[in-house]
Amino acid sequence: MPISNSEQLFSLVKSMNKSEKRSFKLFAQRSHNKGVSKFIQLYDILDNLEHYDEQVIMNKAKGIGKSQLSNLKRHLYTQILSSLRNIYISKELDIEIREQLDFARILYAKGLYMQSLKILERVKGIAKESHQDVLHFEILEFEKRIEEKHITRSRGIKGKIEGLIEESDETNKVISSLSGLTNLKLKIHGLYIKGGHARNRDEGQAVLDYFEENLPVLEYENLSFFEKVYLHQSYVWLHYILLDFENCLEHATKWVEMFEEFNNMQSVNPDLFMRGMHYKMTAQFHLNRVVEYEKSLDQFDLFYQREKENFNKTSEIIYFLYNYYAKLDFANLNGRFDKSISLKREIEVKLDEYERHIDNHRVLQFYYKFAWTHFARQEFGDAIKYLNKILSLNVKHLREDIQCYSWLLFILSHFEQENFALLTHLIKSASNFFEKMKEKNKVQEILMKFVRTRLRPNHSMTRKAYKELIEDLEHYTKDTYQGKALLYLDAKIWAESKLTGTSIEIIKRRNAGSTFI
Repeated sequence: MPISNSEQLFSLVKSMNKSEKRSFKLFAQRSHNKGVSKFIQLYDILDNLEHYDEQVIMNKAKGIGKSQLSNLKRHLYTQILSSLRNIYISKELDIEIREQLDFARILYAKGLYMQSLKILERVKGIAKESHQDVLHFEILEFEKRIEEKHITRSRGIKGKIEGLIEESDETNKVISSLSGLTNLKLKIHGLYIKGGHARNRDEGQAVLDYFEENLPVLEYENLSFFEKVYLHQSYVWLHYILLDFENCLEHATKWVEMFEEFNNMQSVNPDLFMRGMHYKMTAQFHLNRVVEYEKSLDQFDLFYQREKENFNKTSEIIYFLYNYYAKLDFANLNGRFDKSISLKREIEVKLDEYERHIDNHRVLQFYYKFAWTHFARQEFGDAIKYLNKILSLNVKHLREDIQCYSWLLFILSHFEQENFALLTHLIKSASNFFEKMKEKNKVQEILMKFVRTRLRPNHSMTRKAYKELIEDLEHYTKDTYQGKALLYLDAKIWAESKLTGTSIEIIKRRNAGSTFI
């Protein structure tokens, strides 16, 4: 087994929770005798390691030769997956359906055609009700194969075969449509990863043209559950790229409403429901819909309390990310940055726990929210600490607009700390970064010019200077493209805090009203 696969085995072992580990030990003891327990010994060694080290494994593995280790690792990997499959059959509906499909195939192979058809008929209803379209089609095709090759009682039921063929054709059309919609989702998401938000009207029009060229021809009223959800998901991404949060919210709301209409689907596919809630709340955040946001957050919490017992690891991680993003953003909306500080401790513990499962993009988002929280509370040293982490993080192929916002916040934090000797260098570095990212806009220019001007000897920072800055920023606040730098960095409220001699935190609380104080 190559080293990369060895590390995959190690990652699998370390991903297991206590319940899964206990179940695996029981599974291994039932399935194997003492003569083949070496793979359990290997499992215990891996479970107790902090980091994968082949030499340490060989030193601790009693009676296991180097030539045996490769096969033993492969065998252990398979056995762990078999054990986990037994656990997740009761939690993952598609695994349960596939198990029943396997049983039907076994019965068919033994010549028990009617028993096989009976299982297929029962599980077909489950697949159809839960909108598992690909599995539904697979079941229908197996039924057709049995009917084609053997004389069964179905032949005596009027319209049975014709109905089977019609159902198969309809399901095949749905699958083809779903494929087109998933392709659309991937293409639009890929545009965001590559280019971020549209930077001007020409880019916005190009994105819109690309979307319309790739949009399948559809009749909305005739679409299945997942077809409608995927269509709304594609529109959410489109309008998110275009910074059109009104339409983004409209489609995210319809996405969520599909799960409310077919409420059993929240249990079948909780991850997709949570993503819908996340984009709904993201749009509400950018539109400053505080009351609506609070209702969405309550809805999200109620969903989690109802469904959490059936969550797998991936669902737990998705909930962790979207729940804490939402709570940090809600604290930002109403100025309760003290709550963000309390949440920060919980989040950092979880980030350590899920380190193997969370990519840099997610970590960046938390670090930026932490930095803005400290900046709003006038804790500029702490803000700089998190911004340093963001700016030094290698994001590889990802385009990270957050790094652009971070440079601006980094400069303002050092400006507040009066690190004037450092700022000349930082402004130059930030300008080079914006040039490299092709991310220059008027708001950046205004802020950089403001700070650069204040670095001149004997230049006083008067109320007039901050009033002028507010006026300059106000000019671009409603400009979809030039004002996008203000989405995550509210420089206008910072200037207001300097003008009034109060913190951003206090201004935000005052603007939100006494309900949130």
